[in-house]
Amino acid sequence: MSRSFNQQFDQHGAWRRNFAHRLKWLANWLRENDLMDHSVSDRMRELEAQMRTSKVMVAFVAEFSRGKSELINAIFFAGYGRRIMPASAGRTTMCPTELGYDATYLPGLRLLPIETRLEPHSLTHWRDETERWTEVPVDVQDAESLSAAMHKVAEVDWVPVDRARALGFWNDDTPQDNPMLDAEGRVEVPRWRHALLNMPHPLLEQGLVILDTPGLNAIGAEPELTVSLIPQAHAVVFILGADTGVTRSDLAIWREHLVTEGDPGETRIVVLNKIDTLWDTLSAPGQIDAQIERQCTLSADTLGVPRERVLPVSAQKGLQAKIAKDAALLQGSRLPALESALGDGLLGRRETMLRLAVEAGVSALRAEAARILSVRERDLSEQALELQGLRGKNSSVIRHMRSRIEQEQAEFESSNTRILALRSVQGKLLREVYAVLGSTALKSDLARLAATLKRPGIKLSVRKVYGATFDLLRGNLREVQATTSEIQAMLHATFRQLNAEHGFSLQAPAEPDLSGFVNELDGIERSHLHYLGVGNLLKLAQSDFCDRLVRALGSRVRTVNEAAMTEVERWSKAAGAQLDAQLKERRRNFVRRIESVERIQNAAGGLDERLGEIRAQEQELQVLNERLKELTALLTSQEPIPPAVPGAPRGELRAA
Repeated sequence: MSRSFNQQFDQHGAWRRNFAHRLKWLANWLRENDLMDHSVSDRMRELEAQMRTSKVMVAFVAEFSRGKSELINAIFFAGYGRRIMPASAGRTTMCPTELGYDATYLPGLRLLPIETRLEPHSLTHWRDETERWTEVPVDVQDAESLSAAMHKVAEVDWVPVDRARALGFWNDDTPQDNPMLDAEGRVEVPRWRHALLNMPHPLLEQGLVILDTPGLNAIGAEPELTVSLIPQAHAVVFILGADTGVTRSDLAIWREHLVTEGDPGETRIVVLNKIDTLWDTLSAPGQIDAQIERQCTLSADTLGVPRERVLPVSAQKGLQAKIAKDAALLQGSRLPALESALGDGLLGRRETMLRLAVEAGVSALRAEAARILSVRERDLSEQALELQGLRGKNSSVIRHMRSRIEQEQAEFESSNTRILALRSVQGKLLREVYAVLGSTALKSDLARLAATLKRPGIKLSVRKVYGATFDLLRGNLREVQATTSEIQAMLHATFRQLNAEHGFSLQAPAEPDLSGFVNELDGIERSHLHYLGVGNLLKLAQSDFCDRLVRALGSRVRTVNEAAMTEVERWSKAAGAQLDAQLKERRRNFVRRIESVERIQNAAGGLDERLGEIRAQEQELQVLNERLKELTALLTSQEPIPPAVPGAPRGELRAA
């Protein structure tokens, strides 16, 4: 593996592990200093989940016999000293295969039977139906065992034409695309619909997911691949054969499944594989290089991509060179250039995006915790002013002050009615949000499109209905945005009133911006549009294909809606948690004020002693504030954790 790709992924994994370690330190510190309220706790969970579940998916897409599986072997599995993915002449990968790692599952290969296509469920649904998958145990330390298990993805069955038609591998309207029949009139179909390999490979453990897809016919029969999985990949490696260039079926995959309207294509890398077939002992090296360059330029022109995005490679020679540790052959294979492009481009962009998201989350976390400290500082200042006003006062004045504090406490508790009303209205509006974006509403929103697609015959109006469906889905998000604006206005008004009446420092959290989810719907719409063109009219006449199309679309849109609802819920919880925190601090403040007055009543020197304690507590809060800034800043840096400040309050962490 090239130094660039290997190092970048190692650094990416180290950064994520380091972040998780520091987040635990911060959580302990916040908890021991009583700064872990609901809002701060939610922020901590979001950051932990964001870092833990962040994946980098690379999809390898090609027609059969382009050397795709060999390229995966060369880049990721050369360390085994042999091929892991089946790579031989003809068709090898017959079903889409995902390679990743989830520590909650044992290492192994899970295979979803092809027959599940006959049932009205998406791949997303089947992922959770563990009993329908065939489990193949895998010894990841044994290359022979691992390779034997992976050969199962190449398994096929021979079925009658009617069965192949029902499964989506035979179309009477496009006989030129149908597979060959055997002597008994049967059709070759994949045995498995989808495969998931779970293995603790170093790169997979760090969050890499490899998606290996089969050829044109299999891709077209599984719309969820092109509507969901491939568009969500952070990079797509499209493999051509250097000996063939861009064939008709290559061009069909590119145009129908990899290029969408409005897509800048920055995540698409085109690999011109098998350049070793152009190595000719009768030609000078310069002539060979010129021939490779011509093929790259021609491929770039045909696909409409910049020349620098077409990378010539020999996967077979690259794998051979790595196993034999032949540096000269490795350079000749040009594999390091591709690995560098994946490392610098893919990981660089992905880590930048993740760092920006984490920095935003850390900033919000810091603000939530700092607000609690600010409330404590303000309460201490008010206590100090109140107590200083007692200098030289007699016992009746002190008793009167105690009575006044108790009266304030009673009035404060009676104001809970307004807070309960706020929460009631907020809850009602949020239920409206869930009703608009929930699964029941989504099913209703897609019903017209599903009904149009289910009508027999050519569907000339489907594009119009499709556009109207997405207008409706975008309208739902805008309706929810209007509802959140209404809630936000209510929060501002109620918080201002509570601040004025009780001296709170409530500040409504920033209203969630749902425009990003609207943009995601735009992207889904674009990635789906190619299915509605003239070239797919015959496919759209097949009810089973239309069923899969709607299920795939519903699965993808549901993910967007759920993410939008999560964002709205997080915002609502942040407002409620902030209010809870200040209510808690205010009640605690009443108790402290009454205790202070009691001490002053019972001891002549109690006033100066209590004022001294308040000054010490104010200094401790300043130390806590500085430490909070240090620990949160360290979440996004690589600097070692500094030692705790001498004399810091309880719960302070010290560097190991």
